[in-house]
Amino acid sequence: MGSKGVERRKQATPGQTPEGNVVMSFSFESYQLEEEDCQVKDISDKGVLALSEPAFEEPIPDDRYHGIYFAMLLAGVGFLLPYNSFITDVDYLHHKFEGTSIVFDMGLTYILVALVAVILNNVLVEMLSLHTRITVGYLFALGPLLFVTIFDVWLERFTTNQSYVIILMSMGTVAFGCTVQQSSFYGYMGMLPKRYTQGVMTGESTAGVIISLSRIFTKLLIKNERKNTIIFFIISICMVLLCFILHILVRRTRFVQYYTSLARRGLSHAKDHSQNGTQYQVHHDVITEEVRFGNGAVGSSPAEDGCTDFAGGNTYVRFDVPKPKIKQSWPGIKDMILHRYVVARVIWTYMLSIAVTYFITLCLFPGLESEIRNATLGEWLPILIMAIFNISDFVGKILAAVPYEWNGIRLLFCSCVRVVFIPLFIMCVYPAQKPTFSHPAWPCIFSLLMGITNGYFGSVPMIHAAGKVAPEQRELAGNIMTVSYMSGLMLGSVVAYAAYSFTASGSSLHSETGYNFTQGY
Repeated sequence: MGSKGVERRKQATPGQTPEGNVVMSFSFESYQLEEEDCQVKDISDKGVLALSEPAFEEPIPDDRYHGIYFAMLLAGVGFLLPYNSFITDVDYLHHKFEGTSIVFDMGLTYILVALVAVILNNVLVEMLSLHTRITVGYLFALGPLLFVTIFDVWLERFTTNQSYVIILMSMGTVAFGCTVQQSSFYGYMGMLPKRYTQGVMTGESTAGVIISLSRIFTKLLIKNERKNTIIFFIISICMVLLCFILHILVRRTRFVQYYTSLARRGLSHAKDHSQNGTQYQVHHDVITEEVRFGNGAVGSSPAEDGCTDFAGGNTYVRFDVPKPKIKQSWPGIKDMILHRYVVARVIWTYMLSIAVTYFITLCLFPGLESEIRNATLGEWLPILIMAIFNISDFVGKILAAVPYEWNGIRLLFCSCVRVVFIPLFIMCVYPAQKPTFSHPAWPCIFSLLMGITNGYFGSVPMIHAAGKVAPEQRELAGNIMTVSYMSGLMLGSVVAYAAYSFTASGSSLHSETGYNFTQGY
């Protein structure tokens, strides 16, 4: 570019080109310069000034004592605990709504509302802040728990028919709140390292374990069914409140803010920033307001953008013109659909894998498992089976933390193999008078195996999917994976109704009441 000379910064002034345009050239390099001095290139005959600036990297915050991981695990507890609280109280439900399909109705209500909620959350991901969506989710989850505990279980203000409707309405409200919260958390975890996604999903299983143990102990220690149910719900409410408080504290930590800011700027983690030989040239023609990068690409005017971010951590910041105020606008429908299509093309095998996994599980849990009876154990058998499932599901999610790079196709195949559990569980309740697998050990063993595989193959796709897309797309990828997850749950619930009508056909109790939930009124 001509002769070179090193001068003091204060003496460097841009000149004019033969055409009369003032041209400024900025060079950004990925190595650290000395603190006090920088190189200045001044070419008087060409009128070009080039400044070389260092790239300053923020140190990576540390998750001391694994406190953030523990908080994320409790977050997973928080958005599934309300649902588990209603479902696990199966003995109280069967006693209060005897001869009805209350557990099936609650499961289907939850899934239908949850699917609508997750689609709505996927649309609003660019419109409402993450914290707003999570906070609304917690409020919608806590409200019905408090209402049912106080007015329905404790004060008993409603008739049986009214209580049936209120339980289903409460389940729908909980489904909306918890699903918005859950979908937002998966997008949230997509911006953090992979182990935190595994932590949240482990928390989901922890919720089932906590609720199952809570129900067992309250039922053993307090014989009065109404009193032990009240205490059971109070424990659930206190746990959800604790999770909400921890979320408010953790989201303000330097660790979380560091990774979320990186993802929103479209940057990789700090360890990926040190690429050898990375250099960006930015040439700004002040008169024509044209910006050219080192590769010849033409960018928008700095007067319009204010600043430009580059992959790798090098940032060009305007200092000669005040940063203009940019009016935020929501993306168009076409852009939103295209963005989701691009992400889905990358992670489609993981989407199908998690959908198939939860489809098979919801065909059997909690509906069909709650119908398994034994003359000796009575109502204790479905409680024990659900406890075994929740504990083994918890183990499966812990195993998902073992590092192993799954191929998407193989992961989908293994998820499909789990379909064998459907005929096995049907044979535990059919024929109604004398099931093929009548001994209570059989459903316990099947529940154990199904729980481990559900925990593992329900977590691995969610953990790996976010790493397959660009950093700025990880929140959206988490939301799209949740749509697939909820789709599997909904289809599984529908099939569970068909299985219920099939297995109940030989039972005198069910033949009188049928499986239509309206007969509970």
